Amino acid sequence: MRFPRRTHPLALGHFSVWLSLPQLITWGSVFYTFSLLMTPLEAELGMSRAQSSLAFSMALLAEGLMAYWVGRWIDAGHERRVMTLGSVWIGTGLLAHSFVNSVMGFYAAWIWLGLGMAATLYTPVFAVVTRRFPQDFRRAIITLTFLGGLASTVFIPLFAWWMDLWGWRMALWGLAGLQLLVCAPLHAWLLQGATGSPANPAHRTPIEQIDHTEKPDRALSVREHLRHAPFWLLALFMVLTMSVTSALPAHMIALLQEAGLPPAWVLGIPAAIGVIQVLGRLVLFLFERHWDVHAANRWIPTLIPAGVLVLLIGGLQPWAALVFVLLYGLGNGMNTIVKGTAMAQYVSRAHVGQLNGLLGLPIALARAAAPLTLGLLWSPQHGYNLALGWLLVASLLGTVALWSAQRFALQSGR
Repeated sequence: MRFPRRTHPLALGHFSVWLSLPQLITWGSVFYTFSLLMTPLEAELGMSRAQSSLAFSMALLAEGLMAYWVGRWIDAGHERRVMTLGSVWIGTGLLAHSFVNSVMGFYAAWIWLGLGMAATLYTPVFAVVTRRFPQDFRRAIITLTFLGGLASTVFIPLFAWWMDLWGWRMALWGLAGLQLLVCAPLHAWLLQGATGSPANPAHRTPIEQIDHTEKPDRALSVREHLRHAPFWLLALFMVLTMSVTSALPAHMIALLQEAGLPPAWVLGIPAAIGVIQVLGRLVLFLFERHWDVHAANRWIPTLIPAGVLVLLIGGLQPWAALVFVLLYGLGNGMNTIVKGTAMAQYVSRAHVGQLNGLLGLPIALARAAAPLTLGLLWSPQHGYNLALGWLLVASLLGTVALWSAQRFALQSGR
């Protein structure tokens, strides 16, 4: 028996599509444009690659540390205020960034932007659609990630063009305008009518409407789940996978430039990754009901280490870059869904919020350390070879951790 669906002036499909537009703009404005800013800011402020990478690490750390409080405010029914003010916060941060003239100012700008990312990117928006569409949230999440996955495709060439036209400072004004004039109004319009936490007795589902075909796990406490291997193996999977996917975007442009690829390739390769991510999510959207979910979860994460391995073997030749785009793009696109559902599938549905919350700080630290680690592993003699080796090992260990968590959970009858 199905739960009653929470209504909204827009149906799930339209709501998700409109809500994905601010995702496209915010991912593109902050997450993917950093790699374009590294080179001019290093030259202007006299920074090394490790020093410039530290700014992005600080942003990711600030995002992770703020995520718990953002989640609490959304659970309390403040999603409209959180995401609208988050867009305003990022817009003002981008404006402030355009006036940066010191290393410390550069760091301060990215800490500010990281705090705004916590209120505007996938984590809060996934919580919003899960609350509003409790029976269809997986489909809503896949829909949301379609447009968000195109952020690199749209904004890397767009921001590069703006930088050529106006310079990097005025180009940031253009990004700020999109936040203040598009994202903030959309969040204010779409997120009306939020209610308090579903945990509140007033919002609990009547007992006769509960789907009794699902295996209950409320008898086990959160502490009991922490005594079993699947939680810790999934924690390792998420930490390692997030570190890999956080490290690459910040260094992608510099990595491709050092490989001697033509400028069109340097911009085209990361832009194409966004298209392939969307293609992977479309495939998952169309065929997930016909696939064994555990088999899909098992093989999707292997695409990322396969893509990194091709880069190492191919020496960043054009053919290797094309294969990397395909494998990494498909893997990263679909792995977002795997990471978003694995804890509920293999540990606990009843306590998924608390269990994921416990991973907030370690994931934040891993994401923050990853871009800096790549910067430290880079050297004039070897370029990014050592860094790519580290990415390969980390992604392989993460994949093995997920396989092990799945095996333990299925053997125990979860």
